Amino acid sequence: MQKTVLVLFGGVSSEHEVSCVSAQSVVEHLPRDKYTPVLVGITKDGAWYFYEGSTAALPGDRWLETGPCTPAAFSPDRKAGGLLVFRESGMERIRVDAAFPVLHGKNGEDGTVQGLFELAGLPYVGCGVLSSAMCMDKAVTNLLADTAGIAQVAWLSVTRAQYRREGAAFLASAVEKLGLPLFVKPANAGSSCGVSKVDDASELPCALETAFSFDEKLVLEAAAQDILEVECAVLGNDAPTASTVGGIVPAAAFYDYEAKYIDAGSELQVPAHIPKAAAETVRATALTIYALMGCRGLARVDFFYEKATGRVLFNELNTMPGFTSISMYPKLQAYDGVEYGALLDRLLLLALEAR
Repeated sequence: MQKTVLVLFGGVSSEHEVSCVSAQSVVEHLPRDKYTPVLVGITKDGAWYFYEGSTAALPGDRWLETGPCTPAAFSPDRKAGGLLVFRESGMERIRVDAAFPVLHGKNGEDGTVQGLFELAGLPYVGCGVLSSAMCMDKAVTNLLADTAGIAQVAWLSVTRAQYRREGAAFLASAVEKLGLPLFVKPANAGSSCGVSKVDDASELPCALETAFSFDEKLVLEAAAQDILEVECAVLGNDAPTASTVGGIVPAAAFYDYEAKYIDAGSELQVPAHIPKAAAETVRATALTIYALMGCRGLARVDFFYEKATGRVLFNELNTMPGFTSISMYPKLQAYDGVEYGALLDRLLLLALEAR
């Protein structure tokens, strides 16, 4: 029997545009013999619309112009809930069997929408509420990784209130602890939004203000030297598997938003050009931190490979990685023999299994 799948896309997030592109790929590759997609787009200001048009209009938010779009909401009522569509003729209730929140960043990947589905008792793709929230916050993730003895670069966090209190003293201590260059990141954002590389101490205040425009808490990290950025796609619930390791040679100074989604010059290596022993360390550590953070369904775990020392350093964990045509997660799974459609089927089965 076919399952009806609620596909959420867009969202109130700095990664809104990426979500729309990911959702297009997901819907177009969803096995139609098993699943019927029901699309709901969330605008940048938080309005929900039931979308019945072409998936080709999802990128660039063209779906809002082409339609048809009908105001909608999702009810947490387990007995009489579901997707509520507010048509001119009256309210229509659409029952769904599972949700695929193709939402990146805040208000989608941070436990918020996961909490809505938990209240409704609806199976959904991806990590649970606590896991999503912890993984979204880079400071929390780094702290837990330190506690577990997982190697990573030196780091520290700061809130806007703390920075207002300490000002120049914080700037001096950050440079003293982390050295230069260093990276400044919003603690709760993805796709490298708001991230700056700081080569000189005079650039640090501007980098902090840029990152604070995305989040009230930041993470500052020492820059690993002469590295290859590598990624591992983890899939599963109780017995997860780690994929072949992929590598990234960014077109820019680092793998920023433009290098990820706009500049075609970035090189994706599958498999990554690193020694076999280092790749095995990446895969083993990816599974360790996946379990540590209570993940289920899927996650992409990112690392730095230091070419000179051979060290593998944990970078971050993404609980709803990109699903665009150039995204590493589906590429790694496909390399290992799990093609896009089969991957989506597996993710939905894992969601139903988790309930």
